[in-house]
Amino acid sequence: MTKTKKYLLDDYEKEILDRHEAGTMEQGEVSESLIVAAQQTMKKNKNINIRISENDLESIKLLAVREGLPYQTLIGSLIHKYASGILKEVA
Repeated sequence: MTKTKKYLLDDYEKEILDRHEAGTMEQGEVSESLIVAAQQTMKKNKNINIRISENDLESIKLLAVREGLPYQTLIGSLIHKYASGILKEVA
């Protein structure tokens, strides 16, 4: 049994999903510069060690399980989003 998430999709998103599942999606051209940019973005070339509280780590692990991600991937994603300015502090 696989675990699937249910999302609310608009009509355009449903059309895309239906075409993907039916195998009728057309693949557009992708420029070489976009491929290189994607590869550079996803490159993981540094290891770090950090100290965090046991409670924080357990909370992150629980959140990762809910999202279906390894906890280290979730931590890396949070750091990336914060460093990119996507994740911001809410007052």
